[in-house]
Amino acid sequence: MAAAALARPRSRQTPLALSAVVWAISLVLIAPIAILIIVSFSGQAYLKFPPDSFSLRWFETFLRDARWQESIWLSVRIGLIACAFATAIGFFAAYALVRGRFPGKTVVLSVLLTPMIIPSVVTAIAIYFMSAAVGLVGSVLWLGFCHAVVALPVVVLILLSTLNGVDENLERAALSLGASRTRVFTHVVAPLAAPGLASAALFAFLTSFDELLISLFLADVRSQTLPVRIWNSLHLDVEPTIAAVNAFLIAVTGVVLALEAVLRARRNRHSTGRTA
Repeated sequence: MAAAALARPRSRQTPLALSAVVWAISLVLIAPIAILIIVSFSGQAYLKFPPDSFSLRWFETFLRDARWQESIWLSVRIGLIACAFATAIGFFAAYALVRGRFPGKTVVLSVLLTPMIIPSVVTAIAIYFMSAAVGLVGSVLWLGFCHAVVALPVVVLILLSTLNGVDENLERAALSLGASRTRVFTHVVAPLAAPGLASAALFAFLTSFDELLISLFLADVRSQTLPVRIWNSLHLDVEPTIAAVNAFLIAVTGVVLALEAVLRARRNRHSTGRTA
């Protein structure tokens, strides 16, 4: 009885201590982001925390500058290209891995996930030498495809989970009723996997939008993505405009993650409804 009484406080204290550690780690990770956002609203001509005054002048400077606007739209274009390539290739690859019966599936999956394992700088250098040899440095389409390479592992992992949740009996039923394999894929598999596809596409776009190293190696003077222009600006002059640009990137990331959370909740409701 005494041992049980002594054990109870410990069992209550352990979750409390764990929660405290988690909150402390979260605050340490969030603090630099919060400081950056606060500094982006500074009304001063130099970076200072805490700022003496607050203003939207640096956001106005950022959004009205033609160079920053060009970099934003270039990043969006490259992100959409990377999103299209990575989602299409990843969808077919994930479907083959889930439904296929062939030797070496583990090897194929390992190859697809290689960009996630190899350091980004190694991937960027390898892509640069290959691109320079064929004269593709500075090509927007090629840059989007190279971004798709690093986004592909994320897409594959998301779609593997999604397609594993698609009931194979539905495909068999459609085939038994005379539907072709292509029609089953487009009218049964794709609609059921649509929420997962949308989540994968959002993460592919976000991966491309935030990619720096590959863009740094492959971008030329005429094609500087937003992260590359931030990097170059840091070498010239550190002013609150940089903080405003980074706050903009954080906002884009937050919007994409919020959209993904909505899609995930919808997917969970659909899967719960089918189970019921």
